[in-house]
Amino acid sequence: MRDAEARVLQAIDDTETVNLLAETVKVPSVTGTDAESDLQHRLARLLTEADLDVDVWKLDLDALGRRAGFPGTEAPRTEGYGVVAVTGGEGTPALALQGHVDVVPIGDPAQWAGNDPFAARITGDTLHGRGACDMKAGLAANLAVVRALKKAGVRLARPLAVHCVISEEDGGLGAFATLARGHTAEAAVITEPTGGAVITANAGALTFRMEVAGRAAHAATRYEGINAIEVFWPVFEAIRRLEAERNRDVPALFDGNALPYSIEVGTVRAGDWASSVPDLLVAEGRMGVRLGEDPAAARAAFEAAVLSVAHPWLRDHPPAITWPGGQFASGQLPEAHPLLAEVAGAVADTTGTRPIEKAAPYGSDLRLYAAGGIPALHYGPGDVRYAHAPREQVELRELREVTRALAMLVVRRCGTL
Repeated sequence: MRDAEARVLQAIDDTETVNLLAETVKVPSVTGTDAESDLQHRLARLLTEADLDVDVWKLDLDALGRRAGFPGTEAPRTEGYGVVAVTGGEGTPALALQGHVDVVPIGDPAQWAGNDPFAARITGDTLHGRGACDMKAGLAANLAVVRALKKAGVRLARPLAVHCVISEEDGGLGAFATLARGHTAEAAVITEPTGGAVITANAGALTFRMEVAGRAAHAATRYEGINAIEVFWPVFEAIRRLEAERNRDVPALFDGNALPYSIEVGTVRAGDWASSVPDLLVAEGRMGVRLGEDPAAARAAFEAAVLSVAHPWLRDHPPAITWPGGQFASGQLPEAHPLLAEVAGAVADTTGTRPIEKAAPYGSDLRLYAAGGIPALHYGPGDVRYAHAPREQVELRELREVTRALAMLVVRRCGTL
């Protein structure tokens, strides 16, 4: 076994891995776009070249939308593809390495160096670009592992699976579709950015939409109307009070994060004419779900807080609350599951440092794998603070370290022939 470990580690080509990362970053695979599908097909070809058996299928979006547990979506979508590759061998894969191909929109191009967020610019030992951190570095590490296995001529005793999924950023449709197709594993490592830690739990996140009614009037006689913006303010204050209440006592896994279950109003739109009293305000936002909490209970707590606001107008005109878009439950690796020790051991043996265990305040595909009976955790290159930002980047040192740790984990968990 140690000989196989050494051969696979020696077979990792760091230059090739960086080039692969750069190539994937250059594909502008914003969730829901054609480029997302293009990247899936590229990855399928690369996995085929690595001698894996590859399943590529077009998602039946209508059927998935009717399926129990559908996680919701936010981005417009006309198509989607699933890609799962498995090494040779019989039985359920001992491990799945999972990553999502989609990225969030770029925002203002002027905020990016060179005005090109998909240039995959390298300065020193850092690669910059949309998706570099979240999570194409993780995808590159997954691919580098199977390439190294082939180059080293190491055959695994039990199968390894590589899951490449779409639509993680807006709900998890790709992971949901992968599990619905019957793909499974005894355990999964999702190579989201973890900054050297091992993430064994995720808070959830629910998207809400709220309509607050007012009464229109001419601005010169505003006392005849009810300003929806003014009415919304005590509602916003009630949301802030609820957020504080839900974050009073948080699990130690959040490592000092005082606000793991944040509630934020992300967009507010009101009024249609500068000299009119606005008669409608629409607010959309995100609500954190506590570890182990039923999302239905979180929604009920939010609705109760909003509808309890003591305001004479709101008593007769309560806000209308709906829950569109992504609906992320929380997720957690089962306590004392061996995967944590196996990952930590592989990291320690390849980097010299044993990683700390943490929880993350954001939702991910982890909860879908956990709900599907596949114990899962996060370990991957990158610092999540750079994700979704115009400064998105990943340290190539982390890419090298994660690739080696994953290679060690695969050989140990799957065994060799």
